[in-house]
Order: sequence, then C-alpha cells, then structure tokens
Amino acid sequence: MVEALAISNIVLWVIVVVLALLVFALTRQVGILYERVAPAGALMPTTGPKVGEMTKELALTSITGTPLTIGGESSSGLAIFILFISPTCPVCKSLVPTAQSLVNSEGKRMELVFASDGDELEQHQNYARDLNLNDYPYILSQELGMTFEVSKLPFAVLIAGDGTLKGKGLVNTREHMESLIESMDTGITTVQEYVNHIQADQPAEAGVPTTAMEQTS
Repeated sequence: MVEALAISNIVLWVIVVVLALLVFALTRQVGILYERVAPAGALMPTTGPKVGEMTKELALTSITGTPLTIGGESSSGLAIFILFISPTCPVCKSLVPTAQSLVNSEGKRMELVFASDGDELEQHQNYARDLNLNDYPYILSQELGMTFEVSKLPFAVLIAGDGTLKGKGLVNTREHMESLIESMDTGITTVQEYVNHIQADQPAEAGVPTTAMEQTS
C-alpha cells in the first residue's frame, strides 16, 4: 500500500514537471511569435497613398475654428499621428485614451490629431468635449478621409516630419498603433519585409552554401 502510494506520487510529480516544461516551451514560442509579427499590427489597405510617398498638403480647420495644415513637410518638424474616429464608433471611444497615452510616451517627436467627417459639427464638438479632447486638434473633413481612402474606423495615419507617409491602417489596439510607429522607426512596413530582414541578419548555417559562387567553388 505504502509502496503504491509512493509510486503514484512520483508519477504525479513527473506529470507536473512535464506540464511545467510544456507551458514554458509554449510561452517561449508565443514570445517569439509576438516578436516576429510585431511590425504587422495595423491592417494596411492596398488603396490610397503608399507608405514612403510624400503626402499632399491640405489646409484644414479644426472644429474650434483653428486653421492647420496636414501633409507635406511639417513646419514644426514633428511627425503627425492622425486617428480617425466617429461618435458612432464604440471602439473609437475606448481607443482615444490609448492613443493619447501612446503619443505622450513618444515625447516631443510627434503630435496627435483626431479626425472625422460628416456635417453635424455640434455633434462632434460634444463628442470631443465628452472625450476631453480640448488639448488636441479635432478635424472634421471629408477631404482628409478621402485623401487617405479611409473606409472603416478606427483608422490611423502616421506622417513623418518631412511629409512622407510612414504608416496607415485599421487599428483596434495599442499594439496596432505601436506597429505604425515601429514601421516609421525601422522602415519595415510589412510582415514579408520583416521576415526578410530577420533572415538577412541570421548567420548562414555551417556547411550550407549561401551564394551561387560557394555552390560552385
């Protein structure tokens, strides 16, 4: 009886150790996968201006009547992070404070602008007031949305200080928005580019020819 109990305890401990090793292995693989897909983030549409192109300068006005320019080379030298939102978009409301926190964490190198379209100015003014957006420009412009071909919300656009488009896409989380900034910093805009970049940085395996010259030598 005692011997059987001891054996069962040993078996249980072996199972616990094996499960712990499996959990550790899975956690490691999830971490590796996260690192590999990090630049993907936001779902980038294939239509509209391409990343890397110079953006068109648009003279616009905020809902408070303040004139401002979006696109082209920035007079302040700051990058512009534009988040397209709407009073009828429930995800947008939850994403606004996340965008504020993200841009604030970037220090003084970029500014946050909110944008939408429609004719109900008062509705958007109330919306901006409810979300406490008094310190941020809020643009109501159909032209701006059409320029970047925004069809679904929430949508973000990142323009560098020199006026080039650095990132765009549908965003639902902080990670999606961070991916646009990551793309600007690394110059990598797609998963395929990221995979190619990783493969280029990895040393060739011993004994495996890496070039046609090595194969024939």
